[in-house]
Amino acid sequence: MSLYLIINIITIAIPLLLSFDKRVHYYTYWKALIPSILITMAFFIVWDVIFTEHGIWGFNERYIGQTTFLGLPLEEFLFFITVPYASVFIIYVLEHYFPKLRMGKSLTRYFSIILIGFLLLIAIMNLEKAYTAVNFFAAAIVIGLVLAGKPSLLRRFYVSYLVILIPFGLVNGVLTGSFIDEQVVWYNNQENLGIRLATIPVEDVFYGMTLILLSYFLTETLRNRALHRKQEAA
Repeated sequence: MSLYLIINIITIAIPLLLSFDKRVHYYTYWKALIPSILITMAFFIVWDVIFTEHGIWGFNERYIGQTTFLGLPLEEFLFFITVPYASVFIIYVLEHYFPKLRMGKSLTRYFSIILIGFLLLIAIMNLEKAYTAVNFFAAAIVIGLVLAGKPSLLRRFYVSYLVILIPFGLVNGVLTGSFIDEQVVWYNNQENLGIRLATIPVEDVFYGMTLILLSYFLTETLRNRALHRKQEAA
């Protein structure tokens, strides 16, 4: 069993076991969550394939299995399932157990606008660095989409993401070389800012934000549509 596969299993194990928690009932979100994760995954796989083909990042054969598809290891596909599943789980757990843990409406709006501006500025200033530019543009677009469509989600998300960064940082830390001899995922530093948080490229913070926020936004959108149809049918 590859190290990358083990990381995926550990990532999803506890959230999957606790999906039947009597208070959160995370399993009841699956009908909206699963298609949301798959839609998000499709976008990120296309991004991943292109970046891998161009040598912007790649995978250490020492830590992955032999099964590949579209030039990516199977474990990479699983990453786009296990991380959103576990991360959105944390958001809903915090919502149910700490309902007041969220930013104020005005602060959320101003913070979002400033963050979008910052991301766009950094992206424009680094157009020659593919990971930085594409990543920051994508994050700005997704935050803007949520801000325009359902800004209330950002009130919960920003606070939750600070909590998510702890397990995400541990998982990403191992993938980028913390605690092990070599990196599981390597990066071409000519295509990023070259700023690392321990072994983690700073861009990964916003990459994770985009991945998780898009999954969360789509889940809530599908849940609300299903609820609306149910009310109309009643």
